[in-house]
Amino acid sequence: MTRDARGWVFTHDLDEFLTSAGDFLRSRPAAHTVALSVTDALRRRGPDVYGEEAPFFGRFADADADGADEGEGDGVAGVSAVLFHTPPYQLNLTDLPAEGIDALAARLADEGYSFPGVGGPVDTAAEFAAAWERHAGARAEPRRSERLYRLGTLTPPTPVPPGRARVAGESDHALVARWYSEFAGIFGRNERQDPDRWAESRLAYGGVTLWETPDGTPVAMAGATPLIAGQIRVAPVYTPAPLRGRGYAGAATAEVSRAALAGGADEVLLFTDLANPTSNGLYQRIGYRPVADFADFAVYDFAK
Repeated sequence: MTRDARGWVFTHDLDEFLTSAGDFLRSRPAAHTVALSVTDALRRRGPDVYGEEAPFFGRFADADADGADEGEGDGVAGVSAVLFHTPPYQLNLTDLPAEGIDALAARLADEGYSFPGVGGPVDTAAEFAAAWERHAGARAEPRRSERLYRLGTLTPPTPVPPGRARVAGESDHALVARWYSEFAGIFGRNERQDPDRWAESRLAYGGVTLWETPDGTPVAMAGATPLIAGQIRVAPVYTPAPLRGRGYAGAATAEVSRAALAGGADEVLLFTDLANPTSNGLYQRIGYRPVADFADFAVYDFAK
């Protein structure tokens, strides 16, 4: 673990990070849903789940807070923001105070750190991207804007398309892996994992629900992250292109949302691409309400 005088503490040790920043993450489970899900996957599936290079974590802490200094207490009292980076994917940030954004960019640039992009709450991501351009001599370009939704009163879509929902099993592995790969490719998901490993992990805890037609043909899927800190996030939702516009995705999402509530979730969340008015409208009709906007920026070296 290393400490920066401007408030950042960095580590590659997941246990140390969760000990020092876990309470902070759980204090706002909706806002921190991605960090909670990623660290949970690392804890359950091992440090190489996203890639061979070791994950990197950071917390921003008030140096004057009790326990915030290295080696004194657990540092929980002073934590006000975190970051995580699971190479080869983007750097991810929670909300940051203005002074923390510039200090972070300066520190990472000084150490020659690199990453292909940065994501987080829209203002924080944009300000960090600008700071990174200043300190690292790089350029950053907007890549994707998303809206986080929280389920209010679940209102299943009507009419319900013919068929039924069922939890995917081991016999569905090839289909689930293929649909995950198609979803990631079509929607440009920069955090794409190995499809077979992803499918194996999700199927192990019943994390994929299929909508199938009356003859048993799967036509859509809706996934869900494990329950952690009282929240479950619905992701991904996918219908192959030839089958869209028939209500399958909405029916699958409604069923996954119902099951999440029945399984004890206090909050059921999902992200939508703001460039897709169809999905934003669908989820609002089901009962999801906006929470916050997030953004991703691609980062490039000027030399490349």
